[in-house]
Amino acid sequence: MSERDLQYLTRACCALARAAGDAIMRIYVGEFAVERKHDDSPLTAADLAAHRAILAGLQALAPDIPVLSEESAEQADWSVRRTWTRYFLVDPLDGTREFVKRNGEFTVNIALIEGHAPVLGVVHAPALDETCWAWSGGGAHFATKSQSGQLRTRAAATPLVVAGSRSHADPRMTAALQRLGAHAMVALGSSLKFCRVARGEADLYIRYGPTSEWDTAAGQCVLEQAGGAVRRMDDGALMYNTKQSLLNPDFFACGDASLDWAGVLRGVAHA
Repeated sequence: MSERDLQYLTRACCALARAAGDAIMRIYVGEFAVERKHDDSPLTAADLAAHRAILAGLQALAPDIPVLSEESAEQADWSVRRTWTRYFLVDPLDGTREFVKRNGEFTVNIALIEGHAPVLGVVHAPALDETCWAWSGGGAHFATKSQSGQLRTRAAATPLVVAGSRSHADPRMTAALQRLGAHAMVALGSSLKFCRVARGEADLYIRYGPTSEWDTAAGQCVLEQAGGAVRRMDDGALMYNTKQSLLNPDFFACGDASLDWAGVLRGVAHA
């Protein structure tokens, strides 16, 4: 797909993400029930409202491109999905736990995957009125109510600023932080962690424990186009639609890609 086509799709996906965010916020300000999925993760009417808005919009925008959304993933059997060379990957409400806590740290994630890598990414945080977006070759950008501009990562700071999950703890994180030395820890929900690294407000996001591919693709595109990197703990690329499972391996996301983060973190999983 040409850069011009990617730019057009990115702008359209930004509009869809904001429309989904509006649907989420209409529910956020009122009372809502919380159900449980088969994996015990929470589900609300906001997840489903955002899913429907994005799915309808993408089908109208690009009817020939398949859509894999968290809320309809069971419909994308591996026997069919493995034949896809291009598809949209969507998390209609990333950070449902943060939504339920009403702390504002939840996002709408829309990505386009080509060749097992994200080439378009939109992360919209409706409660914060913040949108980050990127496409391959087009750099990374952001907009809030008061400002907009290009995203660029920074050289690693001293002490390091490390972004971590607010709702998912893992004992391996303690060992990883000890290896890093002096640091400041910032807890955040959802894909905002990728965005904070992309904005040069954090240096590293480390994730041990399960995430799904829709949790990371949009944020990965934003961070990579801002100058950073997202890597598995063995320093391999974090790739998409390569296996039946939609779970990611452990990974890290860094702003300063010139440093050997994998070397620093090596062996933590077995510590």
